[in-house]
Amino acid sequence: MVPGKGSPGGTTDSRKIFRVVFHNQGKIYEIYAREVRHGDLMGFVEVGDLLFGERSSVVVDPAEEKLRTEFEGVSRFHVPMHAVVRIDEVDQRGTARISDCGDAKVTPFPGGYPGPGGNNPGSGN
Repeated sequence: MVPGKGSPGGTTDSRKIFRVVFHNQGKIYEIYAREVRHGDLMGFVEVGDLLFGERSSVVVDPAEEKLRTEFEGVSRFHVPMHAVVRIDEVDQRGTARISDCGDAKVTPFPGGYPGPGGNNPGSGN
Protein backbone atom coordinates (compact mmCIF):
# COMPACT_ATOMS: atom_id res chain seq x y z
CA MET A 1 0.00 0.00 0.00
CA VAL A 2 2.71 2.48 0.97
CA PRO A 3 6.06 2.41 -0.82
CA GLY A 4 9.10 2.24 1.41
CA LYS A 5 12.80 1.55 1.43
CA GLY A 6 13.23 -1.70 3.34
CA SER A 7 10.52 -4.09 2.18
CA PRO A 8 8.97 -4.28 -1.28
CA GLY A 9 5.63 -2.49 -1.33
CA GLY A 10 5.80 -1.63 2.36
CA THR A 11 7.19 0.90 4.74
CA THR A 12 9.97 0.64 7.29
CA ASP A 13 10.10 4.29 8.31
CA SER A 14 9.81 3.99 12.10
CA ARG A 15 8.36 7.51 12.38
CA LYS A 16 5.26 6.77 10.30
CA ILE A 17 2.11 5.73 12.12
CA PHE A 18 -0.94 4.34 10.38
CA ARG A 19 -4.51 4.13 11.65
CA VAL A 20 -6.17 1.05 10.16
CA VAL A 21 -9.97 0.72 10.39
CA PHE A 22 -11.53 -2.57 9.33
CA HIS A 23 -14.58 -4.82 9.82
CA ASN A 24 -14.19 -8.09 11.71
CA GLN A 25 -17.07 -10.33 12.84
CA GLY A 26 -19.68 -7.56 13.07
CA LYS A 27 -17.36 -5.09 14.82
CA ILE A 28 -15.23 -2.21 13.59
CA TYR A 29 -11.61 -2.35 14.70
CA GLU A 30 -9.42 0.75 14.81
CA ILE A 31 -5.77 -0.01 15.41
CA TYR A 32 -2.44 1.78 15.03
CA ALA A 33 0.61 0.27 13.38
CA ARG A 34 3.96 1.24 11.92
CA GLU A 35 3.79 -1.14 8.94
CA VAL A 36 1.00 -1.43 6.38
CA ARG A 37 1.52 -3.04 2.98
CA HIS A 38 -0.08 -5.30 0.45
CA GLY A 39 0.84 -8.75 1.62
CA ASP A 40 2.04 -11.85 -0.14
CA LEU A 41 -1.51 -13.19 0.09
CA MET A 42 -3.49 -11.85 -2.84
CA GLY A 43 -6.44 -9.70 -1.77
CA PHE A 44 -5.11 -9.04 1.74
CA VAL A 45 -3.54 -6.04 3.47
CA GLU A 46 -0.68 -6.91 5.82
CA VAL A 47 -0.48 -4.96 9.09
CA GLY A 48 2.54 -5.21 11.37
CA ASP A 49 4.34 -3.58 14.30
CA LEU A 50 1.15 -2.83 16.22
CA LEU A 51 1.14 0.13 18.60
CA PHE A 52 -0.70 0.19 21.92
CA GLY A 53 -0.53 2.53 24.92
CA GLU A 54 1.93 1.98 27.73
CA ARG A 55 0.90 -0.63 30.28
CA SER A 56 2.59 1.35 33.02
CA SER A 57 0.05 4.18 32.83
CA VAL A 58 -2.23 4.60 35.81
CA VAL A 59 -5.40 4.87 33.71
CA VAL A 60 -6.10 1.77 31.62
CA ASP A 61 -8.56 1.93 28.73
CA PRO A 62 -10.53 -1.36 28.83
CA ALA A 63 -11.21 -1.30 25.06
CA GLU A 64 -7.52 -0.90 24.23
CA GLU A 65 -6.61 -3.55 26.79
CA LYS A 66 -9.06 -5.96 25.11
CA LEU A 67 -7.38 -5.32 21.75
CA ARG A 68 -3.93 -5.73 23.27
CA THR A 69 -5.00 -9.10 24.70
CA GLU A 70 -6.56 -10.20 21.38
CA PHE A 71 -3.38 -9.35 19.44
CA GLU A 72 -0.93 -10.53 22.10
CA GLY A 73 1.91 -12.44 20.47
CA VAL A 74 0.90 -11.30 16.96
CA SER A 75 3.72 -9.63 15.03
CA ARG A 76 1.65 -9.07 11.88
CA PHE A 77 -1.76 -10.03 10.56
CA HIS A 78 -3.65 -9.96 7.27
CA VAL A 79 -6.99 -8.22 6.65
CA PRO A 80 -9.08 -8.99 3.56
CA MET A 81 -9.13 -5.90 1.32
CA HIS A 82 -12.93 -5.83 1.26
CA ALA A 83 -12.96 -5.54 5.08
CA VAL A 84 -10.75 -2.43 5.15
CA VAL A 85 -12.69 0.78 5.71
CA ARG A 86 -9.72 3.14 5.58
CA ILE A 87 -6.00 3.49 6.22
CA ASP A 88 -4.68 6.87 7.35
CA GLU A 89 -1.14 8.06 7.97
CA VAL A 90 -1.34 10.05 11.22
CA ASP A 91 1.05 12.19 13.26
CA GLN A 92 0.32 10.59 16.63
CA ARG A 93 -0.95 7.25 17.86
CA GLY A 94 -4.49 7.43 19.19
CA THR A 95 -6.43 4.98 21.29
CA ALA A 96 -7.09 1.62 19.67
CA ARG A 97 -10.70 0.51 19.97
CA ILE A 98 -13.41 -1.89 18.92
CA SER A 99 -16.92 -0.60 18.28
CA ASP A 100 -20.19 -2.12 17.17
CA CYS A 101 -21.19 -1.46 13.58
CA GLY A 102 -24.33 0.20 14.93
CA ASP A 103 -22.22 2.86 16.69
CA ALA A 104 -20.32 3.82 13.56
CA LYS A 105 -21.57 5.54 10.47
CA VAL A 106 -20.16 2.81 8.25
CA THR A 107 -22.21 0.36 6.25
CA PRO A 108 -20.47 -2.80 5.07
CA PHE A 109 -20.16 -3.06 1.31
CA PRO A 110 -22.76 -5.56 0.13
CA GLY A 111 -21.07 -8.71 -0.98
CA GLY A 112 -22.65 -11.84 -2.26
CA TYR A 113 -20.96 -15.18 -2.23
CA PRO A 114 -21.60 -17.84 -4.83
CA GLY A 115 -24.51 -19.98 -3.80
CA PRO A 116 -25.25 -23.53 -4.86
CA GLY A 117 -24.52 -24.03 -8.54
CA GLY A 118 -22.20 -21.01 -8.62
CA ASN A 119 -25.00 -18.45 -8.67
CA ASN A 120 -24.43 -15.25 -6.77
CA PRO A 121 -27.67 -14.58 -4.84
CA GLY A 122 -27.03 -10.83 -4.75
CA SER A 123 -26.26 -10.40 -8.45
CA GLY A 124 -29.50 -11.62 -10.02
CA ASN A 125 -27.79 -14.62 -11.68
